[in-house]
Amino acid sequence: MRIRRILAAVIATAALAGLGLTSAATATAASPTPGECEQGGGTVDWATNLCRGGTHDGHMVD
Repeated sequence: MRIRRILAAVIATAALAGLGLTSAATATAASPTPGECEQGGGTVDWATNLCRGGTHDGHMVD
């Protein structure tokens, strides 16, 4: 019984931590500016308004 309670607590904690990480990832997924794209090591593809390469690869550019 004790092992089941501990396992349930671990799973609940992991689930809550996962929700926190998901929120943080959503908050940082905002569209980068052209300067942020270039500072991250990428280039702006003006035909598609996407950042190509670097840390913002594939993100829409504002």
